[in-house]
Formats: sequence, C-alpha cells, structure tokens
Amino acid sequence: MDLNVKPKENNSIQAIEPPEQKQIGAALEAVIKDVGEMGLYQKLLFVGMMPFGFVWAFVYLGHMFVTPTPQEHWCRVPELAELAIELRRSLSIPTSASASGYDRCLMYDANWTQVLESLQPPAPGTPTVPCRHGWEFLFEDIPYSSVVSERDWVCDRAVLVAWSQAISFLGSIVGGISLGYFADMFGRIPALFVANLVGCVGGVATIFTTGFWDFSLCRFLVGIACDGCFLFLYILVLEYVGVRHRAWVANMSIALYFGGGCLALPWLALWVADWRHFLLATSLPMLLVVLTPILVPESVGWLVSKGRVDEAVTILRRFEKINKTKISQEALDEFIVVAKTTKRHDESLIIIFKNKNLRKTVFFLVISFMACALVFDGLIRLSEHLGLDFFLTFTFASATEIPSIALLVLLIDRFGRRKLVSGPLILGGVIAFVGAFVPRGVASVALAVTARFFSNMAYSAVIQWTPELLPTAVRASGASFVHVSGFVAAFFSPFLVYSERVWEDLPLVLVGVAAVVGGAVALLLPETAGRPLPQTLAEWDRIAAPRARRAPRPSHLQANTD
Repeated sequence: MDLNVKPKENNSIQAIEPPEQKQIGAALEAVIKDVGEMGLYQKLLFVGMMPFGFVWAFVYLGHMFVTPTPQEHWCRVPELAELAIELRRSLSIPTSASASGYDRCLMYDANWTQVLESLQPPAPGTPTVPCRHGWEFLFEDIPYSSVVSERDWVCDRAVLVAWSQAISFLGSIVGGISLGYFADMFGRIPALFVANLVGCVGGVATIFTTGFWDFSLCRFLVGIACDGCFLFLYILVLEYVGVRHRAWVANMSIALYFGGGCLALPWLALWVADWRHFLLATSLPMLLVVLTPILVPESVGWLVSKGRVDEAVTILRRFEKINKTKISQEALDEFIVVAKTTKRHDESLIIIFKNKNLRKTVFFLVISFMACALVFDGLIRLSEHLGLDFFLTFTFASATEIPSIALLVLLIDRFGRRKLVSGPLILGGVIAFVGAFVPRGVASVALAVTARFFSNMAYSAVIQWTPELLPTAVRASGASFVHVSGFVAAFFSPFLVYSERVWEDLPLVLVGVAAVVGGAVALLLPETAGRPLPQTLAEWDRIAAPRARRAPRPSHLQANTD
C-alpha cells in the first residue's frame, strides 16, 4: 500500500489552481493594511451607514405602526350613536372573557327602538350576529387612527393585516433576488440607489391607498427595498476595513443604527400620531441615497471581478488621500498584477449550485438564517399580544439590540461565528418555549425580551457570517439569496402570530422549536473568524471549507493507524 498517495493527490490538486487566484484576497488585505485598516475614510463610511440603518428599521418594522390594532373594539350600532360610549356598548354587545368584558366581533340581534325606550340590555337568550355596520374603537392602547381602525380590519377581516405584511415580505423576496443580481452585474452603489428609491416611492404611495389591494401593492414595493436599502452598503463597508475591525463594524453598525431605528419607531409613531405622516417621516429619508455616488466608493472587489482594475486603484488612491497614508509600491504592484491576472467569472447564483461544497454550505446557512429571521421577526410581532402596552413592550425588546450586539462584538472573534449563532439561538428558543407556559403580562414580556436579547446576537452574527462565507463573485447575489430565505421565513411570521387564535401559546412554541432546529444546523457550517474575505472560488475552498484541505498526516502516524 502506498502511504504517500494522499499527500501527492493534495499537491496535484493545488497545482492546478492558478497562483494568482490564491492571492487576490491576500493582496487586497495587504493594500487595506497599508492604506489604514480603520482610517478616517473608513470611519466616515461607518458613520455614513447611520441613515441607511435607520431606514432599514423603518422599512422592516414600520408596517407594525401603520397597522396596529386597538385591543378595545366592538360592533357599531348606528341607532345607539347618541348614547354615551359605555352605555351603548353595554346595551348592544354581549359579554365575553376578553379584557374589557365585551365581545369584539358580535352584537345582539335586537329591536333597537325597544332598547332605546327601556335603556336596558336585550333579554337573556337574545341571538347574536356578526357586526353589520362596522366597528367602534377605543383609542387608549393605540392613541391614533391606523389603517386597521380606518378600514375595519378586525375580527373576520383581521387576516388582512397578516396578508398585507406577508405581501410586503413577498416583495422582499423579489427584491432580494433581483437586486442581488443587479448588484453583481452593475455594482453595489447602483443597487443601493435603486432599492432606496423604490422603497421611498412605495412608502409615499401607501398614503394615497384606499383599500386592501392598492395598500398591499405599495407595501410590496416597500418590501422590495427592505434588504437592499442597507445590505449593499453593509457589504461594501466591510470590504474596506481590516480583518481585526470587521466584527465590531459589522455588528455595531446593526446595533447602533438598526437598533436605534427600532427604538425611535414607537415614539416617532406616538409623536406624529397619524399613520400617513408617519409614512412620510420614515420614507422621505430614503432620498438621501442620491448622495451616495458622490460620497461612497464602489466595491474594489467587484471592480476587480469585472476587470476594471484601474478604477479600483483610483478608489484606493482616494483612501490614501483621505487617510493621509501611503500604499507601499510593492503591495500596490502585487495587487495590480494579481487583479489583472485573476480569472473572471460570470456573477451568477448558478456558481453556487454548481459547486458541491459551496452548495452545501449555502443550504445549511439558509436553514440557520431562516430560523434566525423567524425567531427575530416573530418575537417582534408578538409585542402587540403579550399583555402589556404595545409601545413599551416594543421599546423594551428593541432596547436589547445594543447591549446584546455589544456583547457579541466582544465574543465573536474569540469564540467564532458558529458558536455565537448556534448557542444564543438555541438558548433564546428554550426561553421562548418556556414563555409559552407562563401567564400573559410581566412574566411573558420578560421572557420574550430575554429571548429577543439572544436572538439579536444570533441574527447579527449570521448576518456578518453570510458575506464571509461567500466569494466576491457571488457575494452580493449570494448574500441576497440567503437574506431572501430569511424573508421567506418572515413571510410566515404574521401567520405565526395569527395562530394564537387557535391556541394562545402556539406562537411562542413554534418560535422555540424553530430556534433549536436552526441553532443545531448552524454547527454544521465552517468557521471564518480571523480569515480574509474570499475573493475567488479557490480561496473560498481554502478559507470557508478548511476541512477539505487538511494537511496530510505524517507518514509514520498513517502507518501506525493502518
């Protein structure tokens, strides 16, 4: 038996790969190190992410503040309209086990002339019927008119709220696929521009809708922008910071900007106290994207993948000028030579499906990402149903964003992406599952907020992990594809919340199960901590799938084993 066959096979495989394909990532990292891993320009780019992070939160969660449902509502009876609110409710609405003591969807089928004459409720045994003339709302928990209260999307029409949100997520799926392809074909900056412009148009147009389908179409347009309005800038900025700064830039940008947007949302909604003005306030900031072509550089990695090396060098010279640094001639020459000799690939998701290891990695990543998205989104949307004030519950849950991700920043390079996705996701799932079996109120809110703390960590870690697991040629389209899978999961979250009509605790049970499954699958993914972003498939094979390239064991150990 020839004990040296395996080492020889490994060497021959590596010899087939062009040397320049192995070096492009390292060459770019060397240039970034010279130009400044976190210089003035990178700091400005980090600050420049702020409005896009806020907009991301506005787009993703703003729907909740456009369509909140006042918990106190009952059937309108026109014949009793002149009576005081409590009197007309007691005369027309049967009692129930709801918090108010009155049914929300049924009214007595009575002779209202007789009721007005006696001012006494109908006799016991009077039949009840569904609301015939719409609903009345008590604006105490939701102190402003919303789409739901204006259009009577309650009781048998409450599912319209879930469907309108699901249609928005359908737009996110379409936008993730199309804009991801667009970004890999035409650049990150054009894709960022299109995403924000479409989102702004959809948000403003929502104001002029009158029914379900026109409203849902506008939310579909907003959904198209949901990921791209921030993701492409996020990917681009990560490319320009050094490896040792990548974890905190990736995660603190989400914590401070997306988290800050989440904290601002409920109070902005309360301050403007009008869903149309709220949409204007959250949609118009997207027009700031017109400044990005002037202030934000295109991706050097993308330019190199397109053979536009001279433009890539021009951008690196801009970093030199603003950071007041100097790229060594040796590092720059190596980058230019390697960039010009790197084999070009057509940017397409087909690359992922053709490569067995990459396909398997993306499959596991999709499952973990979907679990993170469903848990994160489900816990957010349950804020309205946990027994305490919606705005305060949402604020408490959102307040976990910054400390949880700050903790993640401290731990993620030390323990790695895999553990920081799997561990918090499973722990958060167990806490959510326990929360399903405690009474609604302070206890359930406390457990949900704690579960949200850990889901924040897992979701932010997997967001950072995603571009690190993909080579440059498919990074934007691949990351968009993975994010699209998150929107596929989020598509079902409104119905997950709606499932409480079957069993009040079912949503938290489903959240818990999804989290445990997703956390377990994350353990199957390769670790990327401390490694440069892969620029080619060959680099990806060594960086993201290191087990496939393990060095052969010494021959004497192989012999002993045999």
